[in-house]
Amino acid sequence: MLACVAGCQASSHRSPQGEGTPVSAAPGRSQASSHRSPQGEGTPVSLARRALALLPGWVLGVALQLQQAALWPLACYLGLLALGLALWFVARRWSWAMPALAVAVAAGALAGAGLTGARAVHHAAQALDPALQGLDIEVTGRVAALPQRSPQSVRFEFELESATRNGQPLRLPPLLQLGWYQHGDAAAGPDWRAGDRWRLTVRLRSPHGHANPHGFDRERWLWENGIGATGYVRSGPRDPAPQWLGASGWHPLERARQWVSERIGQRVPDARSAGVLAALVVGDQSAIDSSDWALFRATGVAHLMSISGLHVTMFAWLATRVVGALWRRAGRARPGLLLAVPVPVAAGLGGVALALLYALFSGWGVPSQRTVLMLALVVGLRLLGRQWPWPSLWGLAMAAVLLLDPWALLQPGFWLSFVAVGILFATDPDGREWRRDPLDLPPSRAQRLGGAARGLLREQAVVTVALAPLSLLLFGQVSIVGLLANLLAIPWVTLVVTPLAMLGVLLPWLWEAAALAVQLMGLWLAWLGQWPWAAVFRAIPPLPLALAGVLGAVLLVLRLPWALRSAGVVLLWPVLAWQPPRPAAGEFELLAVDVGQGGAVLVRTAGHSLLYDTGPRYSPTSDAGQRVVVPLLRALGEAPDAVVVSHKDGDHAGGAQAVQAAWPQARWLSSFDPDPQRRCLAGQRWVWDGVLFEVLHPTPELIRPDGSGLLPGNAMSCVLRVSNPRQSAWLSGDLDAERETRLALANPALRASVLLAPHHGSSTSSSPVLLNTLRPSWVLIQSGHRNSFQHPAPVVLERYRERGMRWVNTPTCGAASWRSAAPDAVHCQRAAYRRWHYTGHHTAHHTAQAADVAEATEHGQNE
Repeated sequence: MLACVAGCQASSHRSPQGEGTPVSAAPGRSQASSHRSPQGEGTPVSLARRALALLPGWVLGVALQLQQAALWPLACYLGLLALGLALWFVARRWSWAMPALAVAVAAGALAGAGLTGARAVHHAAQALDPALQGLDIEVTGRVAALPQRSPQSVRFEFELESATRNGQPLRLPPLLQLGWYQHGDAAAGPDWRAGDRWRLTVRLRSPHGHANPHGFDRERWLWENGIGATGYVRSGPRDPAPQWLGASGWHPLERARQWVSERIGQRVPDARSAGVLAALVVGDQSAIDSSDWALFRATGVAHLMSISGLHVTMFAWLATRVVGALWRRAGRARPGLLLAVPVPVAAGLGGVALALLYALFSGWGVPSQRTVLMLALVVGLRLLGRQWPWPSLWGLAMAAVLLLDPWALLQPGFWLSFVAVGILFATDPDGREWRRDPLDLPPSRAQRLGGAARGLLREQAVVTVALAPLSLLLFGQVSIVGLLANLLAIPWVTLVVTPLAMLGVLLPWLWEAAALAVQLMGLWLAWLGQWPWAAVFRAIPPLPLALAGVLGAVLLVLRLPWALRSAGVVLLWPVLAWQPPRPAAGEFELLAVDVGQGGAVLVRTAGHSLLYDTGPRYSPTSDAGQRVVVPLLRALGEAPDAVVVSHKDGDHAGGAQAVQAAWPQARWLSSFDPDPQRRCLAGQRWVWDGVLFEVLHPTPELIRPDGSGLLPGNAMSCVLRVSNPRQSAWLSGDLDAERETRLALANPALRASVLLAPHHGSSTSSSPVLLNTLRPSWVLIQSGHRNSFQHPAPVVLERYRERGMRWVNTPTCGAASWRSAAPDAVHCQRAAYRRWHYTGHHTAHHTAQAADVAEATEHGQNE
């Protein structure tokens, strides 16, 4: 990043007459602007400036279209695009500055929104037919990307050639994400390789993901990557075996990436070090262990564990040197080559071309795209003898990235990358830190090391301060030790680990040296990560407050008088001090988290919070605790005072270890703990902020001294009732109908305003006796999308309807929240955050049900 900024600044401020020649224009302006008299609105403006005014408009148009709740017809977007082109022709002919620039911005916005919307409509038209979900379909196609491997599964993108069912051709999305699952070791299955053709029997479904506040939006991620359906390869004993049809010759870069990644794994015995090397060489970030990702985020070095702009820039610098040297040597044999293509031209073009190849080989992420585009602009301007101010270079690179991939605007990496580079430009607009051309060797080694050290310290201090509010907005955490960690990690990764890892492609024994370097860095980071305040987690602030904080941080690092910089503190303080609103004293709230087929409910009072169940375990290496529950609670600013795990089934206790590691001080209650002090027992009661919590089941005689239960697992579920004098909530895990009936008959006066559907709406629970006793107005169902258990059961839903009980289901509602202060409404995350990539991927049934839920929530009607 630092070298890229230096190169762009050099291009922005160097005269075309050669290095060292003074530039007549003021720093940050073009020569044309320096000779234009400031006459105000009536001053003519150049065509180039009008063209540059398209850039912010383009970014604005893309951003507005991505916020739409539903897609318009294709004709509407084509009309916007045509109107934008028409306005551009008007702006070209307008001779006065302000109106012409305003019209150019409007033209860019209309064109950006129109083109992005048209592309979205085209992608939505290729969606999976809902009637084909869950059916056996025979597909033929190619593995299109580097397969992602785990101990029991392999996931890969599949580029479709044809699809049939019972011999009849079908229309499917052109790109699928498929999984191969096998009991035991997935490596014992087929050898999936990028570019290979296969004939497979698969089952597909429309893309779906969890919908929680501040959570990862998997549906959007699938949309961004052009994936129209997900599914798995049938591998049962009665299913046709996958049929390999040979190598296709397509996707050679992906095939090479896979070859290198596998060779690293074979050469480096330490899997964690091998994962980091694979991420640095081929961009395979899935190879990094989840615990290592947590450490890298806590110490603020996660940006180094992928192909960043800094890596691409350093590679381009080395490539430029090598190409220049080789071209000079070729010129000695054939002098005509130097006359036809001078060395600076060959070196510049060759360096950019090799940097592009490296960026493609490493996965073509947003930072790589930004860096390659900016390097290409810098080299092109230098070869043409032109100069542009840095905002023009920065804005053109941003617009170009969004032209290639409009959905990149929704990625955190997009904002971190462009904001960081923009801040570095703005804090050193005259290039005072970079007097020399970065492509020329400095006069002495001491000056080189001193300049690099000063530049690294300055860059990290500026970026750490300026990006802190943005990190809070995107991730809800800021690394306190990040500045110290990066001071050593950046030169170590850039100058030692990455070069050794890249050269290992030619000399594989160097991978072992690179792995040792990774392990040494890991010791340094682990020591920093153990500090009590290594990372600070704060509630994610509202967008306007966060943007004000970003502005405040920028003011602090700009070269401004301290009187103006102090205004940055005023803007920053509300972000650091902000806390989400809590229920009033005597009131409480429930948030049924969308965790798939499992349970996790957050209960909040005025000053306390309780977590009921911790979500399911998804795989041997992944669970809802680390992926959903812990990030959600941190984003909401919650540290649970107590955790109740209803019973030991994996869909309720699967995330317990991650939750306990995050908040070891929380009181822990369950129905299976050997410690008597950590058991939930009928008769336990406590009051928080005027809200009563009471455990109704199991009774002490049902638990053996070692903590095991006398009843089956579901029947041992902890039943928790939360109430104030006006409203109450009933949480009962997977309690079966027999135990429900006994509880209801023993407590006929009990009522509940809201019921967490027992056993996810299974027919073995939600007994008529319990429903007739509690008489809830709302039922919150937590189940998995298209789960194999067919929860909630139709017979249970019919019981709810017969009794006038409104219900919501997390697959269509997302996270569902209910408040005792407003008991007639349940708020769905999908209704509150409506985006067209949701409605585009849902089946007609799900879309209609989501609309019904929204209507019932708003008007208090039965669903």
